[in-house]
Amino acid sequence: MRQSIEAVELPRTITPEQAFAALRDRPHVFWLDGGPNARDGWSWVGTGEPDDPDAVGAVVLATAGSSAKTGPLHGGWVGWTGYEPGAAAAGAPVTHADPLPAQRWLRVQEVVAFDHATGRAWAGGADAAGLAARVRAASPRPFVRAVPPHRIAAARIGPDDYADRIRRCRAAIRAGDAYLLCLTTRFEIDGPVDPDRVHAALRASSPSHHGLLIRSGTHALVGASPERFLEVDDGIVRTRPIKGTRPRGTDPDSDRMLRDELQASAKERAENVMIVDLMRNDLAPVCEIGGVSVERLLEVESYASVHQLVSTVAGRLRRDVTVADLLRQAFPAGSMTGAPKLSAMTLLHGLEDGPRGLFSGAAGWVGDDGRLDLAMTIRSVAVHPGGAYVGAGGGITWHSVVEEEVDEVALKAAAPLAAAGALLPPGWDARRVP
Repeated sequence: MRQSIEAVELPRTITPEQAFAALRDRPHVFWLDGGPNARDGWSWVGTGEPDDPDAVGAVVLATAGSSAKTGPLHGGWVGWTGYEPGAAAAGAPVTHADPLPAQRWLRVQEVVAFDHATGRAWAGGADAAGLAARVRAASPRPFVRAVPPHRIAAARIGPDDYADRIRRCRAAIRAGDAYLLCLTTRFEIDGPVDPDRVHAALRASSPSHHGLLIRSGTHALVGASPERFLEVDDGIVRTRPIKGTRPRGTDPDSDRMLRDELQASAKERAENVMIVDLMRNDLAPVCEIGGVSVERLLEVESYASVHQLVSTVAGRLRRDVTVADLLRQAFPAGSMTGAPKLSAMTLLHGLEDGPRGLFSGAAGWVGDDGRLDLAMTIRSVAVHPGGAYVGAGGGITWHSVVEEEVDEVALKAAAPLAAAGALLPPGWDARRVP
């Protein structure tokens, strides 16, 4: 275990925006965001240096909690892992040609931590006092302004083609090759994209408890994920799969109707329960016998643009389990593959016409002490020197209605594209998007 970060408390008037303004010129910077109006949880803004992903995988998962001032993250890594490494490790065929690194982990050098429950903040690092002085001197004014959409994204496939692939998914399900398939596609933006501006826009339009900006050199991942993939704390691993989506209504009555419709949908409930069962099986090999349970089942959570159906699966970890062991069992997440997992990934490889890249991977932090918090990289924008891309998809079951599934993809892609200054392409833009 490496030495924990030393911490200096900051005035309560300091904001995450101010901390990022002090650090945003660094070549490798991150902002793990609990949300602009968070009342609990943590946010971290900091810098790091690229490190070997194998060092992250070798960390032994925590069997006890921590009381460090800077919260759960007090020495460790912030970064991402894309879909393809996990799918390949599970034995599925993959396409590796993607413009961003499949894995990028920054060894944390300095961090500003915000405890939203208490309103307190700390600067941490080898020179915590110097970092605190830089943050206090930074301008508290907004550091970027969002850019209105001014480009049209390019679709990997059109909505009619996507609808045909949904039908092919249903045919595979009817044949018994799978019982749930998470079919995805991609939308590309050509030309320069400023990840800081994307983050500011997405944070304003689609705030989430797992917002993030990880910028490393000329590559960046920006997201507002509503789905916590894996959390390890005090010897417990939790996963919170999301399956089931409805748009927000235009008024309180329609919003309540859509929420109730999602809660009652037999198709959405069945889809969610399938993934709960899959995640129970995924966690069992790294947990104590009889130690896996379902803590929450089929609860609706509401966000700026969507209602989501969410469950929580938890397990008591065996001793000496590493990050690599956990990811080997649980990644890619079943909510982004379908089930049975290997069969689903193999079928999807033949249907999706290209890599997923960072979309449907995982991103967040891993601590030296074996704690971690990783979100699914959904509602995200992956930025590279030539532009950016947004992935979107949905779970297909035998009871899927083709038109509704196509609408769901457009709904999920619209906000990240808009944050990156782009609109849905022709055909997709006519879908049911509020």
